Parts: sequence; C-alpha cells; structure tokens
Amino acid sequence: MLARFHPLVGQWFEETFGEPSDPQRMGWPAIASGSRTLILAPTGTGKTLAAFLWELNELIMRGLEEPLPNAVHLLYISPLKALNNDIQRNLDRPLADLRNRFAAAGQEFPEIRVAVRTGDTPASARARMLRKSPHILITTPESLNIMLTTLRGRGIFSSTRAVIVDEIHAIAGTKRGSHLALTLERLEALVESSPQRIGLSATQRPLEEVARFLGGCEDSAGGAYRFRPVTIVDCGMTKEMVISVESPVADLGNVGGGIWPAVAPLVLRHIRASRTTLVFVNNRAQAEKIAARVNTLADEEIALPYHGSLARERRFALEERLKAGTLRALITTSSLELGIDIGSVDLVIQLQSPKRVASALQRIGRAGHTLGVPSRGILVPTFRDDAVEIAAIVAAMRAGEVEPTRVVQNALDVLAQAIVAAVSVDDWRREDLFRLVRR
Repeated sequence: MLARFHPLVGQWFEETFGEPSDPQRMGWPAIASGSRTLILAPTGTGKTLAAFLWELNELIMRGLEEPLPNAVHLLYISPLKALNNDIQRNLDRPLADLRNRFAAAGQEFPEIRVAVRTGDTPASARARMLRKSPHILITTPESLNIMLTTLRGRGIFSSTRAVIVDEIHAIAGTKRGSHLALTLERLEALVESSPQRIGLSATQRPLEEVARFLGGCEDSAGGAYRFRPVTIVDCGMTKEMVISVESPVADLGNVGGGIWPAVAPLVLRHIRASRTTLVFVNNRAQAEKIAARVNTLADEEIALPYHGSLARERRFALEERLKAGTLRALITTSSLELGIDIGSVDLVIQLQSPKRVASALQRIGRAGHTLGVPSRGILVPTFRDDAVEIAAIVAAMRAGEVEPTRVVQNALDVLAQAIVAAVSVDDWRREDLFRLVRR
C-alpha cells in the first residue's frame, strides 16, 4: 500500500515507523478508495495516522500540481480541546519532516496550512482563518456548528473533501452526537461533492450502529431513506494491559477519619516509582485537592491539577511539560481521557470507579501509548460499593467487553436548535430542510 503514496511520503513513513500497523495496513485501502470508513483499533496503534496520512498525501499530490485553493480541504473533529491541540502538534512534525525531505530532494513542498478552531481560539486567529483559510482544520462539533452558522465562516468549507471524526464513540450515543449528525448534513449541503467520512475509536460496540451514525442516510427511490454504505475496519479493542486494584486501607468498611488521608501516600508512592503518571479523578475539585495533598506530603510540587476550568495557556503548557517528560504527574479529570498521545506516561492511576468500561479502557490506555508497549493501570476504590463496581469493570476490561453504543433517536430539542441555526443564514423550503434532517 505504501507504493501508492508519493515516493518521499512512503520513504518518510518507512524510515520513521517501519512497517504499517494493522489499522494502517487495513484502513488505507478503504480510505484510498474513497469509501466512508470506520476504524476500530486499540490505543497507541496508529489509527489517527491511518486516517490522516492518505488524506495528507492527497493534499501534497494536488499541491504539487497547482497551489491549493484558499479553503478547508480536510476537516478533523474531536470531542476534546486537549486532543485537538495534540493533533496539531502531531501534524506539524511530519509536515516539517516532509518539507525538509522534499527540499533535500530538490523538490518544492506545497504550502499546507493547519489550524485549530475551538472555544479557546482568540478572535484575531478566527478572523485570520476567514482571510487565509487553513487547508486542514482541527475543531470540535460545537465550533464547526458555529462556523456553519455564520455567512463568512461557512464559505471556507466549499472544497472540503474529507471529514475525520475521532473518538466517535464518545459522542455517538449522546445528544451531542445528534447535534453533530445534523451539523455534518448541513456541511454536505454546502460542499461541491459529498465529503468522505472517516470515524476512529478504540472503544465502540456494536460497530454497525456506530457505522450507521457515521454515514447517515441518503434519499432513494420513492422517497425512502437508506443508510449510506460504510466500510468497517475492525482491528479489535484488545491491547496488552497490566491492571491491578489497590485499596488505600486494609478495610474499606472501617475508614475511621476518612479515606482521603490514606489515598495521598498511595498516589505519591506510585508517582515516585514511575517516570510520568496520570492520575484520573471524577471532578475538578478532587483534582485540586489531591494535587495539594500529594504536594504537601512530598514537600515539593510533584503533581499538578488539570481540568477544563484552567486557562488555555495553562492547559497547553501542562500538556507540553507532560509530553516532554519534565512533569512527574498530572491529576486530571476526563479532559485527558481521549486520544491524546503522551508517550512518556508509564502509569495511570484511577481514583474511584470510572463508571464505564469504555472510560477505564481509554484512561488506562494513556499509559504506554506506543505500539507494542503494555498499558499499566491501578484502580483505587474509596468505599465498599466502589470496590465492587471497580471489580466488575476490571473483569469486563479483561474479557474485552464494553458498553454498547445506542444512538439517540428523535432529540427534538437538538432538532429545534439546528433548525434555528439553519434558517438564520439561509432561506429554506420546509420540504428541503425536512429532507436534510431525515438524513
């Protein structure tokens, strides 16, 4: 399959990664064919690169023939701002490497602009995007909806040829997913030809349900609707994991003065025994409190809190320090649960039950986020029912089971919001808007 890439792109991949991983080997033919594609693969197996590299190669090939039009050609959507920042970093590096490789070969590398557009993006950067559009736009479902609901903003999508929806399981079964499904159909109505859709996840079942969500519907004869065909690339969810359950006290039924004074020494002991540790908690207040307790006990700033209430610059700096290995530990909420590639993390600690098998797999998958490296995780219960729930989740993880995704049906509140958004920028015939919504 690498022979179908531009020779310098294929050469860069081989020298950087060696052999393609399963999601790359199995996913590239489907993506190259133009098929809507859903890829299921464990964390750290290169599925994001599987989605991006072929589309990036297409941009390079087109850019070598003539300058790319001032528009978004490739759209990447993820549910988390932290993941968006990470994707931009992970794109900037190969683009720089390829630019240097082309220069060394005496070939001019086309200009390919990459930008992130989220709620964190300053107004000045948003305005620049409208004047000089990124060729690859990284965004969230909500920001995409906002851009499609502004007359100037939606104009940059006329040439969009592919949409990547990452961590699709995290939104498919929610009203946020219903909202995205309508937004993608509004995008379809703007572009010259239907963009290819590529969905990615490490934890999703049943695949047929998620594939239907990704593809949406199309009109067929007699006014009926049928699901658009989607190619499913199933590389499984199994990744080697070393999981243990560790109680902070001898008897969870008799904790006396409270459990948390016993949790901090346990967390600190494991942080000091590891290079870099992610500690997941279930709310922002816990992140702040556990970080403070651990630092007080350590008599140094060994762990820092991370959550969505922190300023963008602060979150970005913490992500950079963690990736660089200069920060020993982050105490984080679900903000770092999905997708983000923090290669230096070698241990994940989960304080209290993560409530869902999928969340546990995603969180522990942050450790050893590299092909062939096992993920190490410790789950810490803080009361007896918590321990029972954790035991059930661990058993399901080991059995390769995960909660089924059920796409939300008939979310009329979401529909009302989408109708208001659509008619605020366009005149619609009722029948045409009804057809779009049914898709």
